[in-house]
Amino acid sequence: MPFNTTDLRNALAALQKFKITASSPHHARYIFPFFCGTYFAYRKVDVMRVVAIARAASGNTRPSYLDVGCGYGDFLDKVREFIPDAMGIEKDAGIFYGLGIPKPEYIRIADAFWIDGRYDLIFVGWMEPGVDFRDRIAKSTDVIVTTLDQGLSLAAEFDGHGFERVAWWRTPSWEDVNTEITNLYYSGMSKEKRADLARLRGAHNLWYVYSRPERSAKIRAAIESHLVQEANLKQDHYDFEDVLDECGYGYMQQLGQEEKLVAENHTGFRSKLWQINFDR
Repeated sequence: MPFNTTDLRNALAALQKFKITASSPHHARYIFPFFCGTYFAYRKVDVMRVVAIARAASGNTRPSYLDVGCGYGDFLDKVREFIPDAMGIEKDAGIFYGLGIPKPEYIRIADAFWIDGRYDLIFVGWMEPGVDFRDRIAKSTDVIVTTLDQGLSLAAEFDGHGFERVAWWRTPSWEDVNTEITNLYYSGMSKEKRADLARLRGAHNLWYVYSRPERSAKIRAAIESHLVQEANLKQDHYDFEDVLDECGYGYMQQLGQEEKLVAENHTGFRSKLWQINFDR
């Protein structure tokens, strides 16, 4: 459903007010993800993984790439540093024109049901609850990377649409980081209480890599090859990643109760943050 222009303007005014007293210039991307970030927390390693998968899908360094539901293009802009022709599609024109925000030429205003042409990779960073355009996406590509907030964007899974899941990894959602930032910087909560809550925190955003079965082996090999490079480049990061580290969402970190589960060899084991798991 398109956003109400009045609500958008009120939210933008709240953002401008927040920036005046914010403890960090990077907090807004997690407190106001619609305007300043995304609904999933990412690092540069996520961008580079998606770029590597897109290049493997195309066989060259300039693949055709589409970001569905790209919003203002925060994640898309990072991808375009490596894939200059990457495009986005966003159905709500009001987020630009209603607020007088310039729309980049590489973002097209259209519903995902009207995707035209084929792409080497389609990235689905957001799908509204109750909206399902998986069939349209499945007809337009052989490789998909999608993110889903557990319990919210359930229609972002493409099993049963001619695809199989090749790999997945887990990161925080914006809500996870929002909670930690609020507790740490804006709540006045005691250090002891924050420590108690931190032990209970989780990370609720999943990244899935899907491929047509006949291409799965190639995509998996590309990811495995990229991981060798990632091990040497993990110190290359965006400034806003420091917020994730401060909040306890470190690269390859095990979380709270999950550490206890692993130590006790319980079946409740969950992978470390940003750890890639293969299905095929």
